[in-house]
Amino acid sequence: MEHVKYLILGAGPAGLTFARRLADKGETSFLVLEKEEEAGGLCRSVEVDGAPFDIGGGHFLDVRRPEVTAFLFRFMPKEEWVLFERDSRIKIYDIMINHPFEANIWQIDLEDQVSYLLSIAQAGCNCGEEMPQKFTDWISWKLGDKIAQDYMIPYNRKMFADELDELGVYWLEKLPNVSFEETLRSCLAKKPYGQQPGHAQFYYPEKYGYGEVWLRMADSMAEHMCYGQTVSGLDVTNRIVTCSDGGTWQADCLITTIPWICFEQISGMPEQLLAALRKNLKHSAIETRYVRENLDTQAQWIYVPDEAVPYHRILVRHNFCKNSRGYWLETRQERTDVYEKEGEHFCPGYHYLNEYAYPLNTAGKPQLMKELNVYCGSRKIYGLGRWGEHSHYNSDLVVELAMKKADEIRAGE
Repeated sequence: MEHVKYLILGAGPAGLTFARRLADKGETSFLVLEKEEEAGGLCRSVEVDGAPFDIGGGHFLDVRRPEVTAFLFRFMPKEEWVLFERDSRIKIYDIMINHPFEANIWQIDLEDQVSYLLSIAQAGCNCGEEMPQKFTDWISWKLGDKIAQDYMIPYNRKMFADELDELGVYWLEKLPNVSFEETLRSCLAKKPYGQQPGHAQFYYPEKYGYGEVWLRMADSMAEHMCYGQTVSGLDVTNRIVTCSDGGTWQADCLITTIPWICFEQISGMPEQLLAALRKNLKHSAIETRYVRENLDTQAQWIYVPDEAVPYHRILVRHNFCKNSRGYWLETRQERTDVYEKEGEHFCPGYHYLNEYAYPLNTAGKPQLMKELNVYCGSRKIYGLGRWGEHSHYNSDLVVELAMKKADEIRAGE
């Protein structure tokens, strides 16, 4: 059994940032275990048709956290990135309108604008109704029945799960907030008002996929990286990790950035907590699929709520990745059977299945994660990042949280 002071599970943005932060503070006794043969996690890239393809779907570097961009620019200098103004669209009624929907309904026919405005005006949040606790009810309460039925409910059903009411409402502050007054003003002035969505400005590498920056970060501490290690067991009491090939490590402090349900065996955890973890931590699997043709649009990505279409989002590669062509589709695994039926005539090209793509924000998750964090944290085991915290975090937020967590743990020693 090998022993290290810090053992980090997973070499995605969370694990790499935590490890690099340790190294920056002079720590040498740490090790990162990674299942794949290279670093990057969901942000990995491969070359497809002569240009980068991000296998985890659309990942971009938001500009809103200067400490994060400065940190990442150490490994891939700013000159190697291109700054973009976000252009994302929603395909509805066979037309494209800009995102967010409620700030841009002025781009559709007048008769439909009136219908949407009436629906928003009658939404529960504008009529003094109490906020509901079911996902589908909340969408109607916030945005009105028409936006809910035409866009938000079908889109989220395609992306997350068929049974949306398994989801809670606690995470919906992530949505851009556009009031009825701002929507009305948008229609009258024919320009968007209200809160900007995330990634209003973003960076993307000029010559590489988004995975390049994580590869470089991993290379900067290569002696601390251990690839091809599939974690199978966790002994919570003794902070011992076992891998499927028989390798075993013990740590003074354990950081897990991998999904909790990846552990085939967990010992030293109360049965009730373990059962709740197995039952309630749910996720969706997403396939990314490359299509070689260019699209006639300036958008970098397009949301597709039409449930007759299998995919929920299009990433238009040639509009953010220099010297490339084509686009890629994101499709929830349960909806990919159409590709098999239609064969190569539907979507020819490379495809990749991400078994763990999106954590589902189920109603009971916050309480479960609180109990899990308290129990494991008291034993110096910490969940971190999208999967360690089971939250739908973007990579820039993950980096920020990982830096803070590394500083916090070291300060408490």
